Amino acid sequence: MTAHRSRSRSAAYAALALGLAGSLALTGCNSHSSKSKKSKKSFSSSSKSTKRRFAGGGAAGTGAGATASRRVPDCYPSTYKVTFSQQTGPKSHVAVKFKNTGSRDCTLHNAPLLRFDKAKDPLPLLQGTPGHLDGTRVTVPAHGYAYAVVPTRTPATKGTARKSVTVDFMGVSANSATHGPVTVDFAEKRLRLSVGKSKVTNWSSSLHGAQLAGGVGN
Repeated sequence: MTAHRSRSRSAAYAALALGLAGSLALTGCNSHSSKSKKSKKSFSSSSKSTKRRFAGGGAAGTGAGATASRRVPDCYPSTYKVTFSQQTGPKSHVAVKFKNTGSRDCTLHNAPLLRFDKAKDPLPLLQGTPGHLDGTRVTVPAHGYAYAVVPTRTPATKGTARKSVTVDFMGVSANSATHGPVTVDFAEKRLRLSVGKSKVTNWSSSLHGAQLAGGVGN
């Protein structure tokens, strides 16, 4: 009877141990499955974040390309009109007025190259020299204006009356091609301009700015 009870208890303990082992095994599987799901979720989130970063980078690149494509072109002869006038008195000067007649903005570089009465060489530049340009660049809006000034305050700079002037427009550097020329006949325009050994200022977006650069502004 005692031996029978002992065998029964042994069988019960074995069954209990087997049950506990199965439960632990299931718990381990569930834990592994949960970790696997978390890992997959984390990878998916990281992948989405990476895609978003790449998408943003692409947008930035597109924006940079669009900015480059919107670079304002240089002013060309078909898009402008040039007029001249002279102010007398202690701050005498010749004003060069540029009008952008086009429907888009355009760019002027440094200073106008002015050859009066078909002179071989243009007037010297008041701000820099052709070999040492200072990189001035003026954006002229559609139907807008830009100005340059030739000071004529002394007898030497005022010189004699001129018949005509040929205007060339500089490129971005001293070696780049100029855009022009444009010739203005003063007799045809009924103008009397006197220019001698003077110099011309860089382009400015306002007449006042050009006058100040030439030392003839208030």
